[in-house]
Amino acid sequence: MPHPAPNPDRLADEIARQLGQLSDHLAILPAGEATRVIARVLNPEDGVLGRFTHLVATGSVFAKNQAERGVLPAEVWLALGRAANELHDIGLDLDEHTDTLQRLHARPAVTAKPPTAAPLVVRRRR
Repeated sequence: MPHPAPNPDRLADEIARQLGQLSDHLAILPAGEATRVIARVLNPEDGVLGRFTHLVATGSVFAKNQAERGVLPAEVWLALGRAANELHDIGLDLDEHTDTLQRLHARPAVTAKPPTAAPLVVRRRR
């Protein structure tokens, strides 16, 4: 006998709660574990970002159908479509860094020389 479909409202609430827990854990994880988790989150196929992008794209298709029937304003469909496209582009930008995060996690913990901090902000003189 197939499992009954979960209540979608409860499922969305549970996913949101679990994402909050993941954020809380990420904030206190050792660097190696944190990079591993971030790499998994960014995985374009099975990661949270890829799955969320797919969810928003699915919502866009739904909104398009509803807009064509006059149930939703077209702006809702356009906003969801734009959000799905932006998330996809963000995923592509971050995907190129996933390998770096995975390599950093796999690297031995002991190094002969401590890593050098990279300048992240350049200040302009006035």
